Amino acid sequence: MSAHTLDAYRRDLDALVAWASTQGIDDLATVHTEQLRAFIAAEHRRGLSPKSLQRRLSACRSCYQWLLKHGRVVASPAAGIRAPKAPRKLPQVLDVDEAVQLVELPTDVPLGVRDRAILELFYSSGLRLSELCALRWRDLDLADGLVTVLGKSSKQRSVPVGSHARKALDDWRRESQGQLDAPVFPGRGGATITPRAVQIRLRQLAQRQGLFKRVHPHLLRHSFASHVLESSGDLRGVQELLGHADIATTQIYTHLDYQHLAKVYDGAHPRAKRKT
Repeated sequence: MSAHTLDAYRRDLDALVAWASTQGIDDLATVHTEQLRAFIAAEHRRGLSPKSLQRRLSACRSCYQWLLKHGRVVASPAAGIRAPKAPRKLPQVLDVDEAVQLVELPTDVPLGVRDRAILELFYSSGLRLSELCALRWRDLDLADGLVTVLGKSSKQRSVPVGSHARKALDDWRRESQGQLDAPVFPGRGGATITPRAVQIRLRQLAQRQGLFKRVHPHLLRHSFASHVLESSGDLRGVQELLGHADIATTQIYTHLDYQHLAKVYDGAHPRAKRKT
């Protein structure tokens, strides 16, 4: 799991330990179902969102599965507890014109060639931020138009790289004189660029290009997925491109596609709009 996920689970279990201590419980192995349900209810009263409560409970389930596996408990108190349902938010995306406006940066400015390569690759291949930052030149096959990345759970996948991104990367490689084992996008001291540096840079570039939405790396990944699905209708293919383990994660983009179709219908059908 990523460092962010581990930190989040650690905070969740710290919250359980802190609550247990207020109840006079000094060993998590002695917690029973009603007590764990009371913990979730207390967190809800404290103002945690349904999504945060789901993660709290997920951390508890994992903890008690581990205790069960190692013989510390005879049954998991988390097994019969359900978290409240969280409303599912549709991801924000750029439309095609906005995406083109963003990636078509001028390259005759400082770092322009590098920045163009970053944006083109994000939008072309739908990479996660961590995947782009970790890239080395040996991971790119520009002749065949492929990039190989190590995603979540150390799962490797190869993703196509579009012609505009290939050209931008080729230009950047010539300018940076990148070697096979070197990072594609080096940061200070020649190490890989940090995720935070990329996030800040994207925000600056979006403003420079006249886009005043909140532009971040995952917005480009969402836009990539939405635009490919809108054009192809191939949900399974989009799942493979994104590296989702579960197709249910990818299905959120079908809602965006339906939203797009609804807008087309409302704009085109003479009796679509309701009278006001």
